[in-house]
Amino acid sequence: MSSPNAEPSCAPAVEEVAQLLVARGWTAAAAESLTGGLLCSSLARGPDAAAWFRGGLVAYASDVKHGVLGVPEGPVVNEPAARHMARGIAAMLSAHCAVAVTGAGGPNGQDGAEPGTVCFAWRIGDDELARTEHFPGSAEEVCAQTCQLAVVTLRDLLRAVR
Repeated sequence: MSSPNAEPSCAPAVEEVAQLLVARGWTAAAAESLTGGLLCSSLARGPDAAAWFRGGLVAYASDVKHGVLGVPEGPVVNEPAARHMARGIAAMLSAHCAVAVTGAGGPNGQDGAEPGTVCFAWRIGDDELARTEHFPGSAEEVCAQTCQLAVVTLRDLLRAVR
């Protein structure tokens, strides 16, 4: 049974992301790991998603991150890996912007990262931002918080584009 806090509450942010992208004639893509499709699903449910959401990739296994998204061999729970994931999916799907998440949702850690550690990357054009967060809670709650932050930050970055 899932916790009431496990559902992503990013719908308002997705709506604004959609508006900002459509207004510019831009597209977005996503590469995700620990969220297992939740991020792409949230974006795909946005208004007029066919006009702006190019798609995404659930790269759950490390070898998929390495082989498909161009993440260098080695640990995948870090900001450089997230940046490579964002670059890889933007190039693969010809998207103007991309968001990528990789981490240790729990209950176990990965690559020396504690459960709840999530690395994010956002790419708009050639500009990139990456950050790492540590979320409390169950794996479901970590995934929901991850989706929320991924979309809200994408919205904020798009707002700042002049």
